[in-house]
Amino acid sequence: MNSGDPVSIPLWLLYEDEIEAWCAAEPPSVRHWIMEQNFRGEKHRVVLVPDAGGGLTAAVAGLGKRQGELSMWHAAGLAEKLPARRFRLAQEFRASDATQLMLGFSYGAYRFDRYRSTKNETASLDPPSNADMAYVGNAGEALRMARDWINTPAGDFGPAQLAAAARQLAERHGAACTEWVGEELLAANFPAIHAVGRASSEAPRLIELRWTPPDGASLPTVTLVGKGVCFDSGGLDIKSSTGMALMKKDMGGSAVALSLTHMLMNAKIRAQLRVLVPAVENAISGNAFRPGDVLNTRKGLTVEVGNTDAEGRLVLCDALAYADTERPELIVDFATLTGAARVALGPELPALFGNDERVVHELARVAAAEHDPLWPMPLWAGYEDELASKIADLNNVASSGFAGAIFGALFLKRFVTESPWVHIDLYAWNSKDRPGRGVGAEAQAVRGTYRYLVERYGIA
Repeated sequence: MNSGDPVSIPLWLLYEDEIEAWCAAEPPSVRHWIMEQNFRGEKHRVVLVPDAGGGLTAAVAGLGKRQGELSMWHAAGLAEKLPARRFRLAQEFRASDATQLMLGFSYGAYRFDRYRSTKNETASLDPPSNADMAYVGNAGEALRMARDWINTPAGDFGPAQLAAAARQLAERHGAACTEWVGEELLAANFPAIHAVGRASSEAPRLIELRWTPPDGASLPTVTLVGKGVCFDSGGLDIKSSTGMALMKKDMGGSAVALSLTHMLMNAKIRAQLRVLVPAVENAISGNAFRPGDVLNTRKGLTVEVGNTDAEGRLVLCDALAYADTERPELIVDFATLTGAARVALGPELPALFGNDERVVHELARVAAAEHDPLWPMPLWAGYEDELASKIADLNNVASSGFAGAIFGALFLKRFVTESPWVHIDLYAWNSKDRPGRGVGAEAQAVRGTYRYLVERYGIA
């Protein structure tokens, strides 16, 4: 085995059924070393191959059993298992596989080290000539943005900091950015957003970005909405300490919406973009909204508060009603909305709802192909009567303890009456250590939704 380039080290990626033939072609010393390591090509396993002097001459990583095409997750665990050296792929892969491998390596090299006094270097991987590195760079940066925002504690990333991140993104891409803060929300008729966030020392706000590609004034509009609850105490229906522990991630929907916006603007999608982020902290003080209160909404519907911990749908309802007034070609909202979606599907499968079945199933198909799955769920009309209130137009929670994710989606549906709309109820968190994906922020639905929108509208 010849290392070739003295700077980069060859990295072999082998399926289990390739190991025997690969070993047969290698020198006896390498073959014996692989056998001594009992390496069989297991997925995510890495073996470092030394030279005669004890230096590193190559690395071999397993791809596991040959099942379908390669995805980024085949390579996500490599960066953490390789030494901080420069590597290159030792064999050729087709362009789509090479692209997925490079993105996976980039994703796995992510480290959230903002609060660490020492920062560790990671391995790097030279891109093969046929990999789409423009996409890898675009997606890699967007996913890092989302993960950084979600991972940052609420004390350092409240509504004001979320708004600053959105403004910075707008400035970078030449987008317009508007913000309604505090009492301005009432003057502009966003009463539900104001009610949820008014108890916090950080004023609630609604952030709006508008972007048009060059010569794109006549193009259709896509509106993205992201839930930006920067911390959720549960309000007066207060969460337990365990339930509150991860609530810095309750703005995960806004992180996904903004990172997706970055990807789309960077690629110059052939559509106009409008992005709405209601940014609040659901806190407790003397002026906190209460169970039993009746809130006005932008849509004109009144909502009885059955539970202050179902606040995400309250901030989203004003944003969705505002989005709907312009009748865009599509509205997509992202939200860490319900624990019930996690009970139904677990943390790895975001629930997908929508008022246009064709859009729902096409988005799910494209997302699955991108290895960023979304699972279609029903907007079951038979449950709508359970959101009834005796004193208001509707309640923010159902009288039933069942089907919580569906009730959340049905509530939001009442505020979108003019436009095609999909709702993605996601977790935005990886709750267990997996190769390349340690416990922490997970930027779900970004890649799948990006691919769907690019296929639908095209890029410059």
